[in-house]
Amino acid sequence: MYEPIRTKSVHTMADTADADFPHRSREEELDIQLAGHLAALLTVTDELRALAPSADLDTAAQRLAGQVTRLRGGVTPVRATTAARGSEPRITALHRRAHALAGRALVVAASRADTAAAILSAERMDAHSAALADPREPITTG
Repeated sequence: MYEPIRTKSVHTMADTADADFPHRSREEELDIQLAGHLAALLTVTDELRALAPSADLDTAAQRLAGQVTRLRGGVTPVRATTAARGSEPRITALHRRAHALAGRALVVAASRADTAAAILSAERMDAHSAALADPREPITTG
């Protein structure tokens, strides 16, 4: 009534396939994720630096670049250059995006137990929260 199984089990195939390609450890995967989140945060920070230059953003960009370089094994991140033109709503949107990216980086850094990256991410979250709470910048709903 039933046809016999002619192929190997998926589990058996997975065991033999492991030798065919290299696997990354959990720590390596978390390093890649964390470097990606911090690189994205660096890009937004560079954009904010072009629109609203400040010493705090300059320092943050240097520290973020250092962390990304460390996590990528010495490979320096590509830096964005943006023309300095923008409006207050654009700056507010960038602060919101940076806050979200810093939050993601904080979660990954905490699960990886990377204290330096976690502290930097938390500081950036605080800085962008403060920028969003600043009454000089109009905050739109939505």
